[in-house]
Amino acid sequence: MKLNFELIPDGCWYSNLRTVLKPKHWDILRKDAYKRAQGKCMICGRKVTRLEAHERWDFNEQTKVQKLTEIIAVCHLCHSVIHIGRTQLMGEEDKAIAHYQRVNNCNYATYRKNLGEANLKHQRLSRVDEWILDISALKEIIGNIDL
Repeated sequence: MKLNFELIPDGCWYSNLRTVLKPKHWDILRKDAYKRAQGKCMICGRKVTRLEAHERWDFNEQTKVQKLTEIIAVCHLCHSVIHIGRTQLMGEEDKAIAHYQRVNNCNYATYRKNLGEANLKHQRLSRVDEWILDISALKEIIGNIDL
């Protein structure tokens, strides 16, 4: 699938770059993603006037490490699919479903199946009591930073 759900474990909510970095550092990172995207969503490829920066994370259950893997620029619709739980709470799931199906060229049954699998993974990852944040990938973009 080109567009996937990226459900964050409960213990990692609000543990993101905007909360741990100084605003000037976050601005450097998001603007770098926008520049690389060249006005197009890095997932669906749509040309849009406004992009949103999205952090991608890897979660290792054995080491309990939440590791930043990349920052990409995405359109609002792709971002709403990625964070489908928040989208559902906002009452905007219908738009997200349609976008997911269009981007992935799939039907509603596939959407539900993949969402179910994502929810199971979320439940499993949420059993980890505390995650260690690893943002070492940032050194490539902005060098050593003081948090």
